[in-house]
Amino acid sequence: MDEKKNSTHELLWQSRFSEPFDREALLFSSSVHVDRKLYKEDIEGSIAHVTMLSEEAIIPVEEARLIIEGLEEIEEEISSGALEPQWEDEDIHTVIENRLKEKIGPIAGKIHSGRSRNDQVATDTRLYLRKAINDLTGSLDSIKEVLLEKAELHSKDIIFGYTHLQRAQPIAAGHYYLAWFNMFHRDQQRLTDLFGRVNISPLGAAAFAGSTLPLNPRRSADLLGFPAIFDNSIDAVSDRDSIIEFISACSIIMMHLSRFAEDIILWSSYEFGYLEISDAFSTGSSIMPQKKNADLAELVRGKTGRVYGDLMAILTVMKGLPLSYNRDMQEDKPPLFDASEATVSSLKIFTKMLRNTRLKTDRLKELTRKDLSLATEIAEYLVKKGLPFRDAHRVTGKIVTLSISLSIPLPELPLEKLREISELIGSDIYDSLTPEASISAKKTSGSASFESVQQQIETAKTKLRGH
Repeated sequence: MDEKKNSTHELLWQSRFSEPFDREALLFSSSVHVDRKLYKEDIEGSIAHVTMLSEEAIIPVEEARLIIEGLEEIEEEISSGALEPQWEDEDIHTVIENRLKEKIGPIAGKIHSGRSRNDQVATDTRLYLRKAINDLTGSLDSIKEVLLEKAELHSKDIIFGYTHLQRAQPIAAGHYYLAWFNMFHRDQQRLTDLFGRVNISPLGAAAFAGSTLPLNPRRSADLLGFPAIFDNSIDAVSDRDSIIEFISACSIIMMHLSRFAEDIILWSSYEFGYLEISDAFSTGSSIMPQKKNADLAELVRGKTGRVYGDLMAILTVMKGLPLSYNRDMQEDKPPLFDASEATVSSLKIFTKMLRNTRLKTDRLKELTRKDLSLATEIAEYLVKKGLPFRDAHRVTGKIVTLSISLSIPLPELPLEKLREISELIGSDIYDSLTPEASISAKKTSGSASFESVQQQIETAKTKLRGH
């Protein structure tokens, strides 16, 4: 690294060393290509810190004004592309401070009074996390709104419920959509709970032991909208729990999306034919003209593995680190940014795709009328006649075998054939052998009955409004 380049790209920690940092070592350790995403947060945190320094008379008010104006200009330069961070600057913090020095001279160095890159980075990360949580929460609101719309639209329509990917019992389609609503609502609750732990300012912890300067961390926190400050300066700079929790929350969201995507993929196939995805959210084949593929759902399912990898990456980075700060922690940004961006983009496109799917209700209604999924109704009919459930289960099994052997749907089996298996069966059994009757007869709280679905819809509306 020549003298000119070294002076242009001054490293913040270099004053103690007598020779420049090896160029290849700098390239290996530079993080500016990743942490440049934090330039807004870094400038926001620096302005708060400088404001506090001037209020506490640690630096003159006029110098603080020059620093703040310079920082605001730099933010505009980076936003517009006029200032392009270079890897030789090592990280975004160095980019900003070096540019500030070019603008206002040596007083730029006062920006770092009482502050280390350790608490600076921790602050930037928490500012980023607050925004990321809000973005995710908003995206979850959007998918919940679509699910509630679908639940209301299909509150009386009938579909198959599945266990083990086998047709189980007929249910109201609204009940199905509300199941996903509740999953994504829990995802929001996790994020809301996490927000409180994220919303704590580490600024003022310095490298890890605090500062001898008369800093006012509470004022810095107030300026940044943090309601609380750190309790322990070591923990403030070495904690990455909030990142781990956030990526964990992203992983659970992606798991829910991936499971939902699997249903979409299966149900839109020719073999199932339960729903149709709009052409605007489907792809074709480069060689097979008849194909209509659920590629967006498949991509969401695939990106889930990436987010899981992000979680494993940050857990592995942190698992053996002694207190307090270690340079390994620089590797927390790639998984954080990747998980956040992948999850938000997946939620947004999945929500648009979901809004543009159509449930084939007529086909499903016809299929559910002639399927073996009404077998449980026979067993419960026999229980109401006084037969112990285990005996009723065995009797119903024989009726199912008869239905299969004769190729006659359960609701169409002759009464005499049914009575040959159990004399408890009367003509009233046919009242139970319709999908509508099966669904309407459900009595338990949160069940698939039409009445319960209406109650769940009202509860979902309250949850949506309340959040």
